[in-house]
Amino acid sequence: MPSIYPYKALALQVCCQAVNNCADKAEARQKMFTSLERIGEQVKASKAFIGQDLKLIVLPEYFLTGFPQGETIAQWKEKACIQQDGDVYDAVKKIAVESAVFLSGNVYELDSNFPSLYFQTSFIIDDVGKMILRYRRLNSMYAPTPHDVMDEYIGVYGKESLFPVVKTVIGNLACIASEEILYPEIARCLVMNGAEVFLHSSSEIASKLLSQKNIAKQARAIENMAYVVSANSAGINGCGIPANSTDGHSQIINYEGLKLCEAANGESMAANATIHIDALRQHRQRPGMNNFLSRQRFELFKDTYAESIYPSNSLSGRHADRSHFIQQQSAVIEKLKQKGII
Repeated sequence: MPSIYPYKALALQVCCQAVNNCADKAEARQKMFTSLERIGEQVKASKAFIGQDLKLIVLPEYFLTGFPQGETIAQWKEKACIQQDGDVYDAVKKIAVESAVFLSGNVYELDSNFPSLYFQTSFIIDDVGKMILRYRRLNSMYAPTPHDVMDEYIGVYGKESLFPVVKTVIGNLACIASEEILYPEIARCLVMNGAEVFLHSSSEIASKLLSQKNIAKQARAIENMAYVVSANSAGINGCGIPANSTDGHSQIINYEGLKLCEAANGESMAANATIHIDALRQHRQRPGMNNFLSRQRFELFKDTYAESIYPSNSLSGRHADRSHFIQQQSAVIEKLKQKGII
């Protein structure tokens, strides 16, 4: 592999302006573009301050819209979801181009192949404005996922779309969405596809106590010998929850699980650090007890994972509503009880 010169990455902590209280789609879209204008200026200023070697920026989950608070799937589709190739994405691409950075974030996205659904999508846009990776969240509590229409989704996009990794001049990049950092199988599948840097867009409760997600971020970095660039929000305005509940602790963790930087509260560029891809690659090639990737014995686990706990294709041919997900989870809990697992 060609050598990659060390560069700076930034988990940009910005306040999310929710669209829940917007009267209609037009007002919601205007709010999105206003947010993007502000974020674009913050990206420019952050690069000017940190330096021209800032090559990678991760934005929080919900940076564009907030999250549904009682809206039906149909209502959220209309108000908050964006087109795959629409003008909202064009505005995001413009930010990446103007600051010459790789830009990652997470949005609610429409897909003409699945007109009754939307997907929560993490993306990576390169420094010339090309969409180079699109990852649809696979494990969600109240939103449709590719797993809910598994056969049809694979028929359209192929199995390789489930755990995508993109090889770039700044390393092999992959996205993990929000609470999926708590599911080690997702990170492991990505790293076995070559991931070196996990881009984690999150909007999570920020506590002075050690949170589940913050423990998981370090665990995913250690066990996969990978960087984690995790951007949390600087609060969410306009959706009803106390605004500063999800405010703080954006961070970057290296391939040995060492926290390199962490933001406090408020909008911040403090969570920036140097990424050494060549050092990561050397670390992965070093024999020893701490080379966890080389010591995997997957055949030991294949029987355990052969049967899915949560059923696939549960939304195939069905109308999606939020009650469906609670019903599915309740059925899975009952199944686990019958098996004596819980």
